[in-house]
Amino acid sequence: MTLTLDEYQACFAKAPEDMYGTVEALFADAARVMSPAGLSDYMEGAKGLCNLGRGHDLVMAWLENMPLVAKECGEDVLRDCLGAAMKLSSMTSGEVIALLFSSLPTAARRLGDPELLRGYLNLIHQLSAKASRGLRPMLGVIDELLSKLTLSGLRRWANFGAEAYRRDLANLTKYFSLQSPDSRKVLQQERRGTLFIDTQRKLNFYLRALWGRDFFLRPTAADYEGFKPYVEHHVMHLPDAVDELPGLTGVELYRAMAAHQAAHMQYTTRPISAEQLSPAQMFFIGLVEDARVEWIAARDFPGLAKLWGRILRLEHASDLEHVTVEWLEKFALLLNDPEALTGREDLDLLGAKFHTEIAEKCANNMLSWHLGMELFHCFASTRDVPSLRILNSIRIPYRDDNRFVWEFKEFDWDAHGAEYIPASQRQVRKYVNAVEMANEVDCELAGDDAQEIWICKDEMMPYEDAGEATVSFNDMWGKEPISAPYHYQEWDYQVQLFRPDWATVYERLATKGDPQVVDDILTEHKPVAHRIRQIIDMLSPAGVQRVRGMEDGDEIDLNAAVDAMIAIRMGEQPNPRITMRNVIKSRDLAVTVLLDLSESTNDLVEGSDKTVLDLTKEAATLVATAINGIGDPFALHGFASDGRHDVHYYKFKDFAQRFDDEAKARLDGMKGGLSTRMGAALRHAGAGLLKQPERRKLILLVTDGEPADIDERDPQHLRHDTRKAVEELYGKGVFTYCLTLDPNADSYVKRIFGLNNYTIVDHVDRLPEKLPTLFASLTS
Repeated sequence: MTLTLDEYQACFAKAPEDMYGTVEALFADAARVMSPAGLSDYMEGAKGLCNLGRGHDLVMAWLENMPLVAKECGEDVLRDCLGAAMKLSSMTSGEVIALLFSSLPTAARRLGDPELLRGYLNLIHQLSAKASRGLRPMLGVIDELLSKLTLSGLRRWANFGAEAYRRDLANLTKYFSLQSPDSRKVLQQERRGTLFIDTQRKLNFYLRALWGRDFFLRPTAADYEGFKPYVEHHVMHLPDAVDELPGLTGVELYRAMAAHQAAHMQYTTRPISAEQLSPAQMFFIGLVEDARVEWIAARDFPGLAKLWGRILRLEHASDLEHVTVEWLEKFALLLNDPEALTGREDLDLLGAKFHTEIAEKCANNMLSWHLGMELFHCFASTRDVPSLRILNSIRIPYRDDNRFVWEFKEFDWDAHGAEYIPASQRQVRKYVNAVEMANEVDCELAGDDAQEIWICKDEMMPYEDAGEATVSFNDMWGKEPISAPYHYQEWDYQVQLFRPDWATVYERLATKGDPQVVDDILTEHKPVAHRIRQIIDMLSPAGVQRVRGMEDGDEIDLNAAVDAMIAIRMGEQPNPRITMRNVIKSRDLAVTVLLDLSESTNDLVEGSDKTVLDLTKEAATLVATAINGIGDPFALHGFASDGRHDVHYYKFKDFAQRFDDEAKARLDGMKGGLSTRMGAALRHAGAGLLKQPERRKLILLVTDGEPADIDERDPQHLRHDTRKAVEELYGKGVFTYCLTLDPNADSYVKRIFGLNNYTIVDHVDRLPEKLPTLFASLTS
């Protein structure tokens, strides 16, 4: 849709006379860098901002700055920028939105990527809710901030100020305008060595000089541990900033990364099949493949071997978690330099074999496959192959994750997977209009065994036999849709190996109940609710705290300094702790409450008319109220299983959702059934929890029995697998705590979850009061 001339003139009918000519000139400039579709979005955005009624300066800021943004990051971001402005319109003034538009060309130029620019817009929106008074001064100094910080560094700098001065508006303004010592200090802490945007043009010229062709380079936020550069869709993704290494500048590190990725793209003629390979085997093959493409590149450009060799020879001070990683680092250097022997006979022989065969077979990546498998067996024969997480900790910072060299064959579920899918899941859901539904459908109501379900796009009249309840036809057709399958490995304790992709998890829609029932639970447990309010007051973050009596603080504590001088004058030994530091007291925690919904939860509690499921529901309601009041991000999930191919997973409340009536309705609708394949459920819960940015992560598991399933007769198998899942999650930073309702759990729960990582509730009726108190003790 484009604006007509009348609409275009009506937008500026009340504007100053000279503005109309200015707009025409701006439109002519925009036409040089935008397509017709982009110009349409450009002018539609101007019309929408006119209708906001926030003044013509806001519209002019949009018209002046958006062509520059589109030139740097493409036209697709125009709608994101407009959407961000519309969100801010209900939270701040038109002047601040105009400042945002004025900052966008700088942000687009410094960030250099549409996704990073969208991240910048999200940060502005978050700050408008957390620290709205700081938004205007921050946008005033955004040029300086983005010249020194990455987007991740800017986010941490802004979040520190928002948390530290949320109740001190005067100092909040000084912090975000870079006028306070704390602001400058945090800015210096978050400042990285070399920014990608400052070296991008140099890298483009560098690669073009080597291979006589252009490569596409994009910055990527490297704000999480374990990030590696990668090549995807023939685009090289490099970290948005790197730190200098001993004897190596940031620019040289960027050159090593870019040259390595370009070597993959230049000398990989066909991908390597990953079929029937374990992740560890793929790692070893990838290590040799890296050396193969580097050998060819160094043959054509000998200086590259010296650059990569300098990094491979770096001495690292940090201790390694496993000795195999150190041997692999030495072997990688051996493949780069045939004289740099490792001191281990089998590795030195394999390195010599590589240098003997590489000249004749350098163009064939099957050399990497065979030598990589030999390398794997060198360590597998002595059982020295650690986990993939440890292997990925190898200290070669310039190499990528090798996704470019692998070929993964897509599995055809229609042709091969039907026998593994339960009958209740073999359904095709087709959406049609009301006319097709009325004329073509043969059976009004489809059962679970229907192969094709037709669903009307519009709700039709209630089904006449539904009784008093109002139930539409759509609600009665077929089974509820489920997610794509999530496959997880499972530990076989008898052979001491993982069964790859053994268990399959499906996320299912939770049935909705009555949210009033959940509200009634809070009324029924008033004493516990009162205790929860005390927990909230005790655990809520308190902002900035001043820690005194430090030797290496940030500023002088005048009282302590005076006492020290008095001691000196009196000839006594002074106390050297005369400094202090402002520390933010915050709760950097994300929690997943995982509920066991197996068939045994339908059993009545002895001496009560309530089932275990009822008490689990009450406990989940109370702990959700506590966590929601504290402000920690949390999720309420449940699970049950029908064999290893069908683990049911329900999300009653996810991290991005609010604990509102809709979440309460899903919580009331929980049902018990099937079995307890605990390891797969924990791995799936941990996978979602690891996506959260919080540093501390907790899974609080509520179960009434030990792991068990219908297709596993050995009771020890799932116990060992659950213990392995707990260890895997702990290695990734996720702590698992079990609250079991089984009075006989002493025989197995300690071996699964470890000492002091579980609580046995002997009296099940006390679960609603136990769970919130337990959460407080775990997270205080």
